[in-house]
Amino acid sequence: MKRARLVDAGGVRTPRRPHPPWPGIEHQLSRRRLFIRHTPPTAKGAEPAVFVHGLGGSAQNWTDLADALSDRLAVDAVDLPGFGHSAPAPRVTVPLLAQDVAAWIVESGRGPVHLAGHSLGGAVSVYLAATRPGLVRTLTLVSPAMPFANPRRSHQSRYLPMLAVPNMAWFADRAMRSRTPEQVVDDIIFGTWAVPELIHPQRRREAIAEARHRLAVPWNNRAYIQTYRGLMASFFQSFVPGTHSLWRLAAEIQCPTLVIWGKQDRVIDVRQAPPAALAIPDSRLLILDQTGHVAMMERPQATARAMAAMLDEFHSEAVEPVAEPETAVS
Repeated sequence: MKRARLVDAGGVRTPRRPHPPWPGIEHQLSRRRLFIRHTPPTAKGAEPAVFVHGLGGSAQNWTDLADALSDRLAVDAVDLPGFGHSAPAPRVTVPLLAQDVAAWIVESGRGPVHLAGHSLGGAVSVYLAATRPGLVRTLTLVSPAMPFANPRRSHQSRYLPMLAVPNMAWFADRAMRSRTPEQVVDDIIFGTWAVPELIHPQRRREAIAEARHRLAVPWNNRAYIQTYRGLMASFFQSFVPGTHSLWRLAAEIQCPTLVIWGKQDRVIDVRQAPPAALAIPDSRLLILDQTGHVAMMERPQATARAMAAMLDEFHSEAVEPVAEPETAVS
């Protein structure tokens, strides 16, 4: 592990105003249909990238970071099954979600890619980078949900006993009916941002519009609870010897990796940052002050500058993985 570098501020784009969420389309893959938002590159030679959101998030979470890096990366941001505009999957685990992301990389013909994952998406990206190394050029992990046994490492751990409650989705639906999209968004912002007042009013309006859509679909709470249970299953499995332990898989990652954490992260404690970075052989660690759980939204410029520095290092070393076979996708 080494300290992450940042390129100069001029090394990434600095938009004058927030860009609206990038347009997306639902794609039919061999496994299922997934909604993907595509950020058009703003310079020739921009390389393919895939970004994977966290639990309860969506592809919209990457709008600012994808904009800042569009001179370097042509970003596809995935809506995981049951989130954003993607329909739910019948079964959800970290390995299955990694297979969904891998299916997009292979069948779109865009691989190998620069892969980034946040929280749950970080766990999915660790699994994918370790098990399908030919699909990944570099890896960026923003507060990845790496397993931990100490419940004090996350304020969300107090909800863990509720996973055993039968018909939990039904109870959640009843509770959510009394909440407005504005209340849902404000709760998320106050729970994940270190300085909630810094969110741009446009971003809050966009999040409210998305929350209104999410509350209208019948699978909203069921998908969240199902995915949360799948993530917790990976936590439990990681403390039992076996090939699917995320900590064991992290040690097998071959590509250059950047780990970014917010110092004021209340969802996953920043004390998880050094172990996560140390577990990966070729890693860089960046801890951002006055930043919570969503660094790519709170500090998109700093996140982009750290990613750009890793990309520069990657190209200076001329490291290229062996690409896997490509399959066309509509």
